[in-house]
Amino acid sequence: MIRDAEVRGVITCTSICRAAPPASHLLFADQAQIMKDILVTYEAASGQTISLPKPEIFCSRNVTTDMKASVTNILGVQAVLGTGKYLGVPSMVGRDRNPTFAYIKDHVWQRINSWSSKCLSKVGREVMLKSVLQATPSYVMSIFQLPASLITTIERMMNSFWWGHGGSINRGIHWLSWENLSMHKVHGGMGFKDLSVFNLSMLGKQGWKLLTEPQSLVSRIFKARYFPYGSYLTATLGHNPSYVWRSILCARFIVRGGARWCIGSGTSIPLLDEPWIQNGPCIDSTIQGAHHVKSCKVADFIDIHSKKWNAPLITQVFSHDLATETLNTPLYDQVPVDNLIWKAEKNGIYSVRSAYRLCVEDLVDTSHLRRPGFWSGIWRLKVPPKVKIFVWRLCRGVLLTRVRLQDKGVQCPTDCVSCTHVHEDLAHVFFDCPFAI
Repeated sequence: MIRDAEVRGVITCTSICRAAPPASHLLFADQAQIMKDILVTYEAASGQTISLPKPEIFCSRNVTTDMKASVTNILGVQAVLGTGKYLGVPSMVGRDRNPTFAYIKDHVWQRINSWSSKCLSKVGREVMLKSVLQATPSYVMSIFQLPASLITTIERMMNSFWWGHGGSINRGIHWLSWENLSMHKVHGGMGFKDLSVFNLSMLGKQGWKLLTEPQSLVSRIFKARYFPYGSYLTATLGHNPSYVWRSILCARFIVRGGARWCIGSGTSIPLLDEPWIQNGPCIDSTIQGAHHVKSCKVADFIDIHSKKWNAPLITQVFSHDLATETLNTPLYDQVPVDNLIWKAEKNGIYSVRSAYRLCVEDLVDTSHLRRPGFWSGIWRLKVPPKVKIFVWRLCRGVLLTRVRLQDKGVQCPTDCVSCTHVHEDLAHVFFDCPFAI
């Protein structure tokens, strides 16, 4: 019915720019009565009733007060200031983003407060952190990049909860920072998520959809608005960009780092600055002699009859190392069309999990946080989980001994409480103390 009204010219479409596809089923401001009639007819035909007190309408400052009152009266909806939520996320994001997303922090804080009175073991806290607290902001993170200060606050709250504090209780001693705890267990951490990286991995999925689903409505709208003559990988921020676009663009380095072309004909793959070499770098457009092949496609270096590399041409144009990597890149007869695949998954489809792993292991330098050692041996032990965590704390040196307390600035004597030894450190408590032996 809506599309029929559009064809008949009684309602008009909305486009965000000239080249963008029209959306007649998303925004209706000046044909309120026609939309009201369509809804009434739909209700009569389907037996379903529209709950009009729930919908809200937001008008820009260009809409007159009389027009705003007319639309709201006809449709029976209420006008709002744009500060509410739509499908669980803020409908509008202003310049100051911390107040907009403060409800996420409040939600995490309420959860921690409700758990603080319970006697949760370290294993219980690990489960609560990974299954509940870390998942709380994930839906919003898939659309918006949360402010760094907000993420830091949330991570501090979760760190405090992990070390046995939270709510109204004094925060106590945080033996390790959250960035250390967020390292993978095989690198000496606890495997908690770095929320900043997780946020970018979630946003990267939206960028991947813009690349691989170009015919979807949202992809066509974003392309018309921000990269009409290119792709997501080559797009710029543009003039007056939305916060959603800013957020998705920030995750481009993850998409670029994990994307690779599966070569079909090679006609749609530029030779330069594109990830088509298997396990190799892109051919940089700044290298010497790049201007000679600036307009070339990968297809120009493939024998179209046998679908094999044109080895004489490649060795003539490329350096020895680059020619070797090119010739080692496979060409499959079963792949007729060029398509982008996600190299971090066997099925070639983007996943947040593999993107996060790719980011923390390859794209972001976390070597200074990794601790050498056979950490996986701890987690493979056939003992209760609480024993594994206790052994991990022992190996990380974060058990409460008097020497460690002094390291943290707590004024106390260092003598062992069970013998006359002057240093109560981990080696003494577990291996040298006569009482422990």
